[in-house]
Amino acid sequence: MNAPSFFEDLERFHHVIAQTVVWDGAGQPLDTEQAMEAALALLLHVKDAQNAAFVIGSGGSAAIASHVINDLINACGVRAIALTDPAVLTCMTNDYGYDQAYSKLLETHSQKGDVLIAISSSGGSPAIHNAVRMHRKKGGDCITLSGFSAENPLRGLGHLNIWVPGTSFGVVEMGHAWILHHLTDRLSQLLGRTVQGPLALRKEMQHG
Repeated sequence: MNAPSFFEDLERFHHVIAQTVVWDGAGQPLDTEQAMEAALALLLHVKDAQNAAFVIGSGGSAAIASHVINDLINACGVRAIALTDPAVLTCMTNDYGYDQAYSKLLETHSQKGDVLIAISSSGGSPAIHNAVRMHRKKGGDCITLSGFSAENPLRGLGHLNIWVPGTSFGVVEMGHAWILHHLTDRLSQLLGRTVQGPLALRKEMQHG
């Protein structure tokens, strides 16, 4: 069996993204475009109210989370916080177990009006499940991103639950990254912000 070509893989990715489904907290399916608008509204509220956005994941999803934190801060001016400091995270893991590590951090940091974006490719990570439950207990709003089985536990825990119907980690992770880029790009546009690189800033300082 031959491996798929580049464009065959690209077509498969496009098909998976086009089949993305979003459920609300009651398990009811939502129109995908309206769900993205709702996610944007949550992030806009965080910005306007000067609340915080937390983004978490494990493994490859943690890398996506760190990238999203960069975009929320730099492109959108949102107070976004990563909970991945190695010393702190390993302390929580050592004292409470990894499945409680993020929830213990959110128990201290999160508050009403904050938003948690929780990413798990399989939707099966207990650490992510417990974090969502804790954040909701503290009065925060939750957006989850998962993949693989539509019956995975994570997709029923958030206020907005985005599911990418991929069957490989590469496709699901890229789907999550693409969706989050879409949200941060739109948020940046809505806020009228532009990101200036070092060269542009240097020229502006020279002519200032």
